[in-house]
Amino acid sequence: MTGKIRVLIIDDSASVRQTLTAVLSADPDIEVIGAASDPFMAARKLREEIPDVITLDVEMPQMDGITFLRKLMAQHPIPVVMCSSLTESGSETLMQALEAGAVDVILKPKIGAADHLAESGERIRTAVKGAARARVGRLRPSRISDSGTTAKLTADAMLPPPKLGAMAKTTEMVVCVGASTGGTEALRELLEALPANSPGLVIVQHMPEKFTAAFAKRLNSLCEVEVKEAAEGDPVLRGHVLIAPGDKHMLLERRGARYEVSVRSGPLVSRHRPSVDVLFRSAARSAGANAMGVIMTGMGDDGARGMNEMHQAGAYTVAQDEASSVVFGMPKEAIAHGGVDKVVSLEQIAREILAADRRR
Repeated sequence: MTGKIRVLIIDDSASVRQTLTAVLSADPDIEVIGAASDPFMAARKLREEIPDVITLDVEMPQMDGITFLRKLMAQHPIPVVMCSSLTESGSETLMQALEAGAVDVILKPKIGAADHLAESGERIRTAVKGAARARVGRLRPSRISDSGTTAKLTADAMLPPPKLGAMAKTTEMVVCVGASTGGTEALRELLEALPANSPGLVIVQHMPEKFTAAFAKRLNSLCEVEVKEAAEGDPVLRGHVLIAPGDKHMLLERRGARYEVSVRSGPLVSRHRPSVDVLFRSAARSAGANAMGVIMTGMGDDGARGMNEMHQAGAYTVAQDEASSVVFGMPKEAIAHGGVDKVVSLEQIAREILAADRRR
């Protein structure tokens, strides 16, 4: 894409429209071309100019955001980032938005909280940039970035210096997966293809707080494997999948002869929390050759350095290919860092996991 990313904001709150405009306009690569208070006003604006990205509120008068999203995707697909307040009940609605074709989900910034606004602003700009590069044709409804100039912390911010080496290769392995933009649909396809006796998986999907619980619940209803949002001390077990909670980092740790996860607060790492780099680097240190790394569709470079460390520690590493990625950012960066053993399509990832398990 050349030139600035043109954004249309749709939200019934005047203060939110003003705040989002200020947040997005702070990035020289983004231009807010308009704002609308409801879908009907937005439709009139769309007749005048087509934006590169739309930010869309969920609850609005006259027509809710999900209905508008479905109409938009059926008539003129445009990358859409859904905005929502932080509520448990709203998390199920946001799952519907992702299934309907939304590229990403963000939380509305809390007006008046400077620290929160600065951090959420970085996330919002990253989400919009990722959406601008997304191929919305890859998002199939009815089935479930480079950001600004903020300094980017590495996983060293969350991981202490290594103490013990990884265990020698055993008959069990743990699969570590990282995904971002387009990852909710890609993960559904991956997990639905795995049998109930698959190796244990630990997953970081960039997603806000509260929404990961609903995401995990939805996947659990569709898949043979057991899927849950990770909690502190959860063991990594065959046939089970742990998804990092939104707004928390997840690390893989060794406890005697088994693995479990640690869920922690902390700073943004590679501009994300949870961060794929944190998970992958902890796996390199704790599991070594017992681990397999998988990096999937997403914007930016989170996970590239961690996957390289996993590769150097003896883990088998796989990246999703460009053709099947909604955004070929994270896989591309991981490949460029030299930490990827094999590049495969989305539909081949499950087969790679099962083949690696059989080789053990």
